[in-house]
Amino acid sequence: MTEQIRVVIADDHQAVRSGVATILATDPTISVVAEVEDGFSAVEACTKYSPDVALVDLRMPGTDGIWATERITSHTDTRVLVLTTYDSDELVAEALAAGAHGYLLKSASGPELVQAVRHVAQFHHVIDPAVAGGIIERLVAVKALPHSGMRQAPLHKALTEREQEVLELVATGMTNQAIADHLNIGVTTVKTHIASLYSKTGVTSRVELGQLMFM
Repeated sequence: MTEQIRVVIADDHQAVRSGVATILATDPTISVVAEVEDGFSAVEACTKYSPDVALVDLRMPGTDGIWATERITSHTDTRVLVLTTYDSDELVAEALAAGAHGYLLKSASGPELVQAVRHVAQFHHVIDPAVAGGIIERLVAVKALPHSGMRQAPLHKALTEREQEVLELVATGMTNQAIADHLNIGVTTVKTHIASLYSKTGVTSRVELGQLMFM
C-alpha cells in the first residue's frame, strides 16, 4: 500500500479550500487532514497533525503566509508549498527565504497542483514557470556576489566564511536540513550559524536574512 501524503490547506477563502481539496482528492495517495483560514491556524494545524505538505496562501487575515511559512518550516518537518495569485518576484523570494519548498500560482491546472504536492512531499523544490525567470535572475545575482562591491561592506567583513556561505544559501530558500546536506555539516551547526547571523546583522527572520543578499 502506498504511503499517504498528508496535507494541510491554508487559505482565507472557503471556496478555494474546498476546490483545492476536491482536486487533491482525485489522487488516492493524498489525504487532506485539515483546512484553515489564516497563518496562525496553519502553524497550529501543522504542529497538531504533522502533515507532509502545507498549502499556504500568502495573503490571509491576521498572520500572513510568509509568517506562517517561516514558523512551519522552522518548528515542524512539514514542507510548505505556497499557493497564491501573486506573481511578484519579491514575494517569491520572501517565500523561499522563509523556507518554502515550492511556489505555485492558483492558475495552475489540477494535475499540476497534484504533481507539485507530490514533488514537494518528496523534498523536491517546485517553482511555477510563470515566476521562475525572476528567481533565476536572483540566483545569478547571488552567484555574482564575490565579484561585486557588496562583500566589501562592513557587515560582510564581519561574517566568517562559513556564515557567508550559510547566508547565501538561506537567500536561495534552502531549509536548514538542505543547507546542512549541501555543506556537509549538522543541522545544529547550521542553526548556530544562523543565530550568529541574526546577532551580527540585527535582523530577526530568515526572510530579512534573504533580503540582505539583494540589497
